[in-house]
Amino acid sequence: MSQLVRFGISIDKELLTKFDRLLEEKDYPNRSEAIRDLIRESLVKREWMTDEREVGGAVVLVYNHHRRELVNKLTDIQHGEHKLILSSQHIHLDHNNCLEIIAVKGMPKEVERLAFRLKSTKGVKYGSLSMATTGEEIV
Repeated sequence: MSQLVRFGISIDKELLTKFDRLLEEKDYPNRSEAIRDLIRESLVKREWMTDEREVGGAVVLVYNHHRRELVNKLTDIQHGEHKLILSSQHIHLDHNNCLEIIAVKGMPKEVERLAFRLKSTKGVKYGSLSMATTGEEIV
């Protein structure tokens, strides 16, 4: 179990007021938990940039499945990068549009390259990558 350390910070009153409003909107129980989340987020982003540790994440795609050969192209890309892909989920949004969520794990640059290939495929309406830590180095 880790030790809890208390420390004080100095902050502009107006900035603190805005921060408190954000905490209320996000339903944080207290400032400490919000600050812990901000620290964790900064550490995770640093992990992505170092490219020395694996990251986990999700690639989200929205596309019209009636678009000629699009599904085959996306499937071919995924099969070519099967070492990075943990799983995928295909959801039918309506008669034409599908949402695909692809769970990925690998080195940051490789994951980003895969996400770019998928979301830049002609016919994809929307694509995003959300990278996360594998949790090994974050408290």
